[in-house]
Amino acid sequence: MDELKETIAKNLVELRTASRMTQLQLAEKLNYSDKAVSKWERGEAIPDIRVLKKLSEIYNISVDDIISESVSLKVKPKMNIGKKRLLITLLSAGLVWFIATVIFMIVYFIPESAKYAYLVYVCAPFCCAIVITVFSALWGNWITNTVACSLIVWTAAVIFHVFVITFSSFDKIYFMYIVAGVFEVLILLWFPLRKLYKRKK
Repeated sequence: MDELKETIAKNLVELRTASRMTQLQLAEKLNYSDKAVSKWERGEAIPDIRVLKKLSEIYNISVDDIISESVSLKVKPKMNIGKKRLLITLLSAGLVWFIATVIFMIVYFIPESAKYAYLVYVCAPFCCAIVITVFSALWGNWITNTVACSLIVWTAAVIFHVFVITFSSFDKIYFMYIVAGVFEVLILLWFPLRKLYKRKK
């Protein structure tokens, strides 16, 4: 068992170093604390199978490579995974705007609804923010999650504002931005505190 711990520890150090990541950067990708990563690399603990699977995906190798003493470890070249994920996110966000444009054209050429066609573009940023939030939850960190959730809050506030002034005479719309501000404070507290809690685990 001790031999296995030493083997995994040595391999994890080599893989992380070859990938030019700090323990903290790796910990963020795994949703663990850097203390946990440090323990694995010192051979004081062994990552569970889910973590080993995640590590194999990060380094683009097999789990066997991580636990094997005889395999020559090399991080296999991948298209920079960060760039690949960014590209997927941007393409998905672009698709939202493409769909919005198609809907705008349909609505614009219907005489009864033409004057409200611009509302499609008022709603599009909110849909876009949802798409970004989904990908941020999958691949991002606490900073991108904070920004993405903030986008949802403020784009929702703008939608509410525009729809109210378009379809009613209600003029005390400023309260919506107060509510959005409260949600923003909660978001700004939630993600950093969650990250701090994970680091202490």
